[in-house]
Amino acid sequence: MSISVHQRPGVYSTYDASTVVSGNGGGRVVGLAAVSAAAAAGGVQIVTSYDRAVELFGSGGAEDMAELIRLALKNGASAVAAVPVAGEEGYEEAFARLAGMEDIALVLCGSTDPAVQKKLRDSVIQASDMRRERLCVVAGAKGESVDSLIQRAGELNHERVVLVAPGGVDGEGEAMSGLTLAAAVAGVLAGESDPAVPLGGAELTGLNGLDLRLEDRDVDRLILGGVTPVESLGGVVSVIRGVTTRTTTGGAADATWRDLSAVRVVDDVIPGLRNALRTKFRRAKNTAQSRGAVRAQVVLELENKKAREIITSYEDVTVAADTEDPTRCLVSFSFTVAHGLNQIWLTAHITV
Repeated sequence: MSISVHQRPGVYSTYDASTVVSGNGGGRVVGLAAVSAAAAAGGVQIVTSYDRAVELFGSGGAEDMAELIRLALKNGASAVAAVPVAGEEGYEEAFARLAGMEDIALVLCGSTDPAVQKKLRDSVIQASDMRRERLCVVAGAKGESVDSLIQRAGELNHERVVLVAPGGVDGEGEAMSGLTLAAAVAGVLAGESDPAVPLGGAELTGLNGLDLRLEDRDVDRLILGGVTPVESLGGVVSVIRGVTTRTTTGGAADATWRDLSAVRVVDDVIPGLRNALRTKFRRAKNTAQSRGAVRAQVVLELENKKAREIITSYEDVTVAADTEDPTRCLVSFSFTVAHGLNQIWLTAHITV
């Protein structure tokens, strides 16, 4: 924006216009590692608008770093913690940087290479084990078949990994990989305030379309195989059903973590309790009175989750001093996650 300097007294104005896409103030942060030729590799940049993304990383492709940031922000993320890499070999270091950051809800990468996606999965697991719980969203390659996508999901096989399909298209309708879909899905998840609400039916904005229309039989196979399918109806792109890639345990079929909402509820309840107890009992004594207060706080937090329909029930809340370490307090409880409503079946009894 240029301003002409006038000597005459008065009130002057100027304006500019741009297609600004900014983060959702109520959403959470998405982490992104992707190749960028316009920025030095390694540094973390917190980006809250598309204009800033273009300024930092340039714009020149339908799946470039700035475009992935735009889609994450447009669909609900408050910000993107972006780490540019120079090539495929730089992803591991970038993932390590993101794993060490707090308050990241989901992580993306700009690669469809299975080896890179496995490194992303491992970094997300490591971060979650260190009390920085998060998910990652990955995508299949351009034109990848249903069989190949199911195989990819089987190789990733973890409740913290979401694999989306099919691929997207660019502005000219040419087929691409599913990276843009992954960015949009990550944005929706980051912007969602209720973890128990199912991802199915969520609209993905800012996309040009999909490269393939999935038939019902393909949708069934993908969901059972751990792949989150997306469809386009009437020009609206939306998620059919949100699932994780966790389909087996020890080689045996296991549907425990199939629905994405299950791990999202766990990531809401456990860290929420942890943070509440840390705040309330920062310098407390390990006495019967303090342990009673700890139990009351746990019950209060669980009641809140139950009232919000994030969990449906809880029980067996116990608090005791550790017999081996007198400075340690042991808290135990169980709860049942609230499940999303994916299907409604009608049975009609007709008299003619």
